Amino acid sequence: MAHGHKSDEKIVYVGDSRVIKKSQEQRLIPRDYSAYPGKSEAFVPNFLLKEWMVGVVVLVGMLVLVMSDPAPLGYPADPKNTAFIPMPDWYFLFMYQLLKYPYTSGDYVVLGAVVVPGLLFGGLLLAPFLDTGKERRFYRRPIASSLMILSLVACTYLTYTSWAHYQVELKEKNIVPEHIKREEEMHANKGAAAGGGASKETKKGAAIVAADDPGAEIYKKATCLSCHGAGLKGMPASGVPALLGVGDKHSQDEILGIIKNGKGNMGKQYQANIDKGLTDADITKLTEWLAKQKAQ
Repeated sequence: MAHGHKSDEKIVYVGDSRVIKKSQEQRLIPRDYSAYPGKSEAFVPNFLLKEWMVGVVVLVGMLVLVMSDPAPLGYPADPKNTAFIPMPDWYFLFMYQLLKYPYTSGDYVVLGAVVVPGLLFGGLLLAPFLDTGKERRFYRRPIASSLMILSLVACTYLTYTSWAHYQVELKEKNIVPEHIKREEEMHANKGAAAGGGASKETKKGAAIVAADDPGAEIYKKATCLSCHGAGLKGMPASGVPALLGVGDKHSQDEILGIIKNGKGNMGKQYQANIDKGLTDADITKLTEWLAKQKAQ
């Protein structure tokens, strides 16, 4: 409204200065952002609530997947098991393979373990700040799209190559992965338990035969002692079988062949025993004594 200093001057309203009082229902109705391109709804709470709902659905799906297919477990860690092939989780296989190449290992291990991963993950963190263009169609963003495709191809190739090399190494060394072996043993134990207690009685009755035999003294000097133990009980949790009752499974010649050629996770032990001071005659006496270990 506009007016002068005279009291009789006519008042002219040029606009409505009244404040419209909004009802409670009007306050709860979100503002309409349709007139603003790219801002079709309020971030809080509309957009944020949708993001939370999607996150909850994904989280529940992951929980269901984890519960339906539990993670495979191997044996307890055993530093004496030289046949074990360490492998990282699948999402780190590309980095594991990268560290096998000469330019990212050895003298250049810092480059492969720190510099390259730092550049990759640092680039992901800085991408929103470096690429500030409004264009969202990938074919109109050649630099960002090319880097993304190159990264995906590199990660896929390195992951596949790492897994393929692991499978080849398992075949060459005739190794069964621990989680598979443990699962097979669990099924076998369940079957043995369902079959009755005869096998339990046999295992319970097994004891060292001819403990005063010269072969028993040679055993204490042999490499067998470090894994199979003084009581010939082995380490079943680590995949090392017991030698109690080994005479029921193998003859003397077969035991000698295992010492010379190895079997499963066990490498060749003949030369290692010679290096420890045993002679051919000692090893023969040792195999004779082991062949006597039969269930009573």
